[in-house]
Amino acid sequence: QVQLVESGGGLVQAGGSLRLSCAASKIIFSIFDMGWYHQAPGMQRELVAKITSGGTTNYADSVKGRFTISRDNAKNTVYLQMNSLKPEDTAVYYCNADFWQGRSTTYWGQGTQVTVSS
Repeated sequence: QVQLVESGGGLVQAGGSLRLSCAASKIIFSIFDMGWYHQAPGMQRELVAKITSGGTTNYADSVKGRFTISRDNAKNTVYLQMNSLKPEDTAVYYCNADFWQGRSTTYWGQGTQVTVSS
């Protein structure tokens, strides 16, 4: 079955950096829009960054200038480079793959914890 496997989360001090990776299998990766979402305790899951199949990116206002999303279609992998991390970035980060052709086909990873200490 389709798998999205995140890695790279962990504990970091404020101002530090982390790089998340999401490796996809059993999908035609290049045609999917890929995204990173986060969910803090008691909060709704929110979009952090997205990269379309064509390479267009968009970011939540809270991470613009600090986070960069990229993809490597040859490796079926999407990345999220997170710099200048803040305690409010603490959340579980989820990888998402989405394809629209008349209807939406979407997949989620299991999530990876990011904790930023002050």
